Amino acid sequence: MTEAGARKGWIDAVIFDLGRQVRWSFLPPLMVYFAYGFTGLTAIVGTFFVKDYLDLSAAYLAGLAFWAGLPWALKMPLGHLVDIIWKWKWLLVWIGAGLLAASVFIMYLVLTEREMMAAVMPLSSWYVTSFLLAPCGVVLQDAVADAMSVEAVPKVDSAGNPISDEDEKAMHVTMQTLGRFALISGTVVVAALNIYMFRGIEALSPAAKAEIYADIYLAALAIPVISVSGVVLAGVQKAVKKRRLERQGLAREEVEAAFARPDEETRPNMWYFIGGGAFVALTLIFGLGQVPYGQEIIFGGSLIIVILLMRQLVAVLPEAQARTLIGTAVIIFAFRAVPRPGDGVAWFNIDVLGFDQQFLSVLSLITSVLTLAGMVVLRPLMAHRSIVYIVVLLTLAAGVLTLPNIGLYYGIQDITAPLTGGVVDARFIAILDTAIESPLGQIAMIPMLAWIAKNAPGDLKATFFAVMASFTNLALSASTLGTKYLNRVYTIRREVTDPESGAVTMQQDYSELGWLLITVAVVTVVVPLVVVAVIQRSRLKSVD
Repeated sequence: MTEAGARKGWIDAVIFDLGRQVRWSFLPPLMVYFAYGFTGLTAIVGTFFVKDYLDLSAAYLAGLAFWAGLPWALKMPLGHLVDIIWKWKWLLVWIGAGLLAASVFIMYLVLTEREMMAAVMPLSSWYVTSFLLAPCGVVLQDAVADAMSVEAVPKVDSAGNPISDEDEKAMHVTMQTLGRFALISGTVVVAALNIYMFRGIEALSPAAKAEIYADIYLAALAIPVISVSGVVLAGVQKAVKKRRLERQGLAREEVEAAFARPDEETRPNMWYFIGGGAFVALTLIFGLGQVPYGQEIIFGGSLIIVILLMRQLVAVLPEAQARTLIGTAVIIFAFRAVPRPGDGVAWFNIDVLGFDQQFLSVLSLITSVLTLAGMVVLRPLMAHRSIVYIVVLLTLAAGVLTLPNIGLYYGIQDITAPLTGGVVDARFIAILDTAIESPLGQIAMIPMLAWIAKNAPGDLKATFFAVMASFTNLALSASTLGTKYLNRVYTIRREVTDPESGAVTMQQDYSELGWLLITVAVVTVVVPLVVVAVIQRSRLKSVD
């Protein structure tokens, strides 16, 4: 094949084939996923709000992230509920939208009516309340979107002929890729808005900065509007399809039968609700009760509950598929469970390297845009390579990509900048690192989601998504616990000043950040590779 022919074939496989597989029915779940990505609009504002106004340590914030991650374990009963009340699933999206709106509006009032809010309870308590409401709203909507993404993939072509297994798998990969694509597209819009709204902010007074922060939270009220628009559109699409069938001469009873999907009627399994109830009880008893090591107990108990519910799921699969699913889930868990450096890196970049709000928004935009491009380019790889291959590749890449942050801490920019006439400075290295790293983080889950969408029983699609997502998202809770422990071993402090008097209430100390970054780099590579080696030599070997 000539070079031109090879290039044309690559473009067809990457670009045009993606267009051929897109369906109008994909749009409603993509809107919900887009809203999920759009929730990142307040992330940078939140970072600076905590840094400037709240005296919260890196370890405390890591612990708070742990609590914010636990609502995702509730996807177990929520997913099963979606399967059971499929015709009324839009209610869950509306409830989630209400929680998101409340989360955003609380922070808007904290910034615009600070004295009034502080009179009710401390600002830190309002921040924590808002921080925890948001994931509760998102998880409700995400549980519905996952199931909608399965239903969006047709089982027959336009002529009514069954779609082949290979084409169906490709479309599921496309749907899940587009789901991540929509999510990251939300972050692209977020980054662009932040760049625009943060322009010139470093020269503004604290009051003017607070006004910009408030405007961003006000703009974030668009998030719940977008998500509910997705279910409204789904209803419109369904109504249009029904009217089209009626115009073709079908009786109303026949039309209703065409949408009834009797082969996917779900029989309630109370174990999923019992598991969810046990999780809530565990959280209330050990979390709100201030029990020592409460987070660790809740994590361990939640993991046991999810594993028991996974047994319920794999019991309905053929033995070979069950083993593959378990082995794959464990590998994904290990990949996602590695600890992160925590907020200390962001503080170092702000305080020492001088990264301001707008530059951090630029990094976010670069990350989002290149992630979108990376998912499109790597979609054929995900469709034809095994999940294990992809995880090992991403693990090695993640290890390499920890090096720029380590280099920035130890001052590599002080060497490269003079040698390049000031071109390769700290910001250049940060942009280069971001450009290389950005496509990788979202890719690991796509092949597994596509596998579930294709292989899960018709009456348990949402349940499969929910339980497996709960398991893999508990890995993020494990990651935040590891992050918390590392931030206790390596103490990182940023400077905190009293907003009224300007007096310094906490001195900055980044002396141990280097060892923290090195430790994270080693764990990031070693843990996933060891787990892959063990699983692939066991009866749980992942082959898909």
